[in-house]
Amino acid sequence: MRYWLSLWIMASAFDLAAQELPPIEESFESGALIIVASRTCHHFDIYLAVTTSQQRRGLMFVRDLPPRRGMLFVYDKPGLLSMWMKNTFISLDMLFVREDGTVASIETNTEPQSLRSISAKEPVRYVLELGAGTTQALGIEPGSRLLLAPGE
Repeated sequence: MRYWLSLWIMASAFDLAAQELPPIEESFESGALIIVASRTCHHFDIYLAVTTSQQRRGLMFVRDLPPRRGMLFVYDKPGLLSMWMKNTFISLDMLFVREDGTVASIETNTEPQSLRSISAKEPVRYVLELGAGTTQALGIEPGSRLLLAPGE
């Protein structure tokens, strides 16, 4: 009985945390970027996670990520960045991106709500999160390049 009560309390706490967060559109500025992959360009509308609090929140509690939508985490300087999927309900592709905009590595089809650390294999300055399967479907791979769209 205690076990089920504990689970119910934890689930309720997560629901309350999600309800207290403003909608993602109100918490993040939007931008656009282009990914150049295999001589093909792909346009994405993105949320920008620039502040520490935005980076901590990320895509937590988001239940749907439309195609061609993602979140770009922007850090002040390159480092061995690490992400996790706590309270993230959708599977993602995570692109670890060098300071010059080239994709260093990609972690595909991440496990929702996992506490496993997903780390860059070398120092990177950006992490781009896209819906799971996007990189494979569009031929995005290490060496592809991210460019901020004009006016961003």
